[in-house]
Amino acid sequence: MVADVDLSTLDWRKSSYSGGGNDCVEVAFTLDGTAVRDSKNPAAGALRLGSAQWDALLAAARTGELDLR
Repeated sequence: MVADVDLSTLDWRKSSYSGGGNDCVEVAFTLDGTAVRDSKNPAAGALRLGSAQWDALLAAARTGELDLR
């Protein structure tokens, strides 16, 4: 289970691959996982993932499993 944390205290990071457009996400690492949020609407909250879930998301993205094309 991912613990509740105050999202405003986290160190949010945007990918260096972000081109400055409106299609970016930000991530912040916590003691027990990762939080992901929409960079253009950070007040909307964040998706919180445990370490295993974060690893699975990254693996799926790297293999193209999440490509919508």
